[in-house]
Order: sequence, then C-alpha cells, then structure tokens
Amino acid sequence: MSVPEFSMRQLLEAGVHFGHQTHRWNPKMRQYIFGDRGGVHIIDLSQTVPMLHAALTKVRDVVAGGGRVLFVGTKRQAQQPVAEAAERCAQYYMNHRWLGGTLTNWETVSNSIKRLGDIEQTLEGEGRALTKKEQLGMTREAEKLNLSLGGIRDMGGLPDLMFVIDVNKEQIAIKEARKLGIPVVAVVDTNCSPDGVEFVIPGNDDASRAISLYTNLVADAVIDGLGAAAVASGEDLGELADFEGEPALDAAQDVPGEQTVEDAAEAPAMPSEAGQADTNAHDEEVIAKEMDKEAEQAV
Repeated sequence: MSVPEFSMRQLLEAGVHFGHQTHRWNPKMRQYIFGDRGGVHIIDLSQTVPMLHAALTKVRDVVAGGGRVLFVGTKRQAQQPVAEAAERCAQYYMNHRWLGGTLTNWETVSNSIKRLGDIEQTLEGEGRALTKKEQLGMTREAEKLNLSLGGIRDMGGLPDLMFVIDVNKEQIAIKEARKLGIPVVAVVDTNCSPDGVEFVIPGNDDASRAISLYTNLVADAVIDGLGAAAVASGEDLGELADFEGEPALDAAQDVPGEQTVEDAAEAPAMPSEAGQADTNAHDEEVIAKEMDKEAEQAV
C-alpha cells in the first residue's frame, strides 16, 4: 500500500504556505520559513512536502501494525474536518475540548465512557418510567459526555499515535502523549514551537481548506494502513470497501466559490533523497510566484 499522493500545487491552493504575521512568530520555526510577504511569514513548502510524506508514512505504518490513531483538533475550524476524517477511516477523535488526563488518567475517562453508555441504556429501556425532570437531567448529562468523549468512546485503550491540528491550542494533549511515549504527528504553524512533536508538518493551521487537506490525507494514510494489515493477515480486502470515500484531495478542495486544482497537471509530490535536491530550486520559484500573487490576500 502506498502513501496518499499530493502535489506542491495542491498545498499552494490550500494556502498551506501562509504562516502568521511576522511579529507573532516563534523563533523555533525559523528553519521552516521561506521568507515574508506583506508582513506575513511564508512557510517553505519544499520542506513541508517531504515532512508531510514522512508523517503520512508513519501513520500508515502504525495502522498497518494494528495501531490506533487519535485525531485532535478542538479549534472551531478544525472540529468538523477532524470528526469527519476520523469517522471515515474508523479511528478516534477529540474535537470539542481536551479534558486534562484524557490519556494520563485513562481509567477515569473509561469510567465516564461507561457512565455514558449506562445513561443511554437507561433512557432507551426505562425512559417511560422516569419523570420528565429525571429524563431531562439524564439527557443533558449524556449530551455533555457525548460531546466530550463521543469520539473516543469505542477506542478501548490508549492510542498508538496522535495527530494534532494547532500545537499551541493542544499543548496539554501533546504533553500527555509525550509523557506516555505516544508519537505525535502535528501541523505546526509559524507561531508555534515544534518541541515534543516527533513528526512535524510545517504549515498553516488556521485555513479551513488546509485543515481539510491534512485531515483527509491522514485518513487516507490510515485506510492504506488498514489495507496493508488486511493483506498481511489474509483478510478479504472487500471488507475495507466501506472506508473508501471520496479522494482526500477532492474533499479538501471542493469548497463552494473556490477554484479546485483538478486541472493542475502536477505530478504527485513523492520525494526521494536522490531527487529532492534537484527539485528544491524549482519549488522555491513556484512558491515565490504564488506568494507574490496571494500574499496580499492573507489576513
């Protein structure tokens, strides 16, 4: 099974190269910054391409080995893409608010998940015997628990890898994963620190299209890993058919009112050690041209 393909043009169209205003930068991201335009840092996509490829390879390999992936993105624009991508590849997610101790105090979290199941069973089986006040109270408790834990209720244990959107907002989650030795794959913007992230993806962590691109690529890497695991175990690959949704890049780019990149005749960005050095100069030229066209639109 191969890693999901993507191109430099697709990253540019999604706005992955736009960082934050220069005065908001984190010096630890210096090595990943191409330059600045209009007071906005521009991320060096010639580095993002191989690093994203490495991250997707890690995701695929973890899943191929029977591992579980936890998607984490609680900021407003990440909530829906994170949930949809995780559900599409039958993995797990936290997209409302990270509860301190979710990983480091898993036993307590497991009890809360059990409580959620008990409440739902009570409402379904004995709902008529409850007073309206009791029903309302239990319904509200279930809604609250489901909002916080619904994405991990079937995880059954600690994840084997965590994928994060916005390391600044999810610092607690990353610290917990690091404490437990769980590898972290994360999108790291120019205002963030890459510390504690084993697989850094330098890129815009605010733009909706960029977030959809990342999450769908990771979901496709998971599906590739599931396929590899099925082949290794001799299972029927037809059982994975339900996971085959629309291509990740189409899902990320088919945004109303915005041009897609389907017509861009770009070769997939599948870097190799031998070819990477020869393509850097061309990549930087492409980035520079796009920056001049688009930097004025950055906020």
